[in-house]
Amino acid sequence: MDKNVLRNLSYGVYVISAPDGDRSVGCIANSAMQVSSKPATIAVSINHDNYTNGCIAKGGRFVLAVLSEESDRGIIGTFGFQSSKDTDKFAAVEAVDAGGIKTVADCVGYVICRVADTMESSTHTVFLGEVEDAVMLKGGTPMTYAYYHNVIKGKSPKNAPTYVEEEQPKPSGSKKFVCTVCGYVYEGDELPADFKCPICGQGADKFKEV
Repeated sequence: MDKNVLRNLSYGVYVISAPDGDRSVGCIANSAMQVSSKPATIAVSINHDNYTNGCIAKGGRFVLAVLSEESDRGIIGTFGFQSSKDTDKFAAVEAVDAGGIKTVADCVGYVICRVADTMESSTHTVFLGEVEDAVMLKGGTPMTYAYYHNVIKGKSPKNAPTYVEEEQPKPSGSKKFVCTVCGYVYEGDELPADFKCPICGQGADKFKEV
């Protein structure tokens, strides 16, 4: 089976946040869609291993923020390649209150949902959320997974529904250095000592030459 065919399906890039006691947690998702208009209902797929999954199930609500092509790439690194279990992700970004749950301010807009139903697969929970409110913030062009993959050159976290294991790139001419956290590839003669990964913010010490 050629799993690359699945990349021809359309995906966005979103931050999904949820309440966790007196704080908010969140993760990156790229499998979300509106499934009905009356009532307006959003479906989002979250891996069982994501800490945010249990918080959505327990709290019964979530917020979906639509990232734009202009959104700070560091948001994807913060929410996609760290765990909310031991990291306060919202301490690293500008946040706004969305019905009592924090969400990122640097986004097209956000949708507040109440969990109406769930469906389980072997690895993911699909949460169906009835829309309580929707707010436009910065607007702009929504980021697609294709844009993230082809333009930003970002990789999917292993917990993402669309994750496809890839072979490491082989050198051809200039050297290639791969971030061991998020998979970003830097090409050049040498990796600058002060280089920071544009996706996850890690330093040069987290890169290896391939």
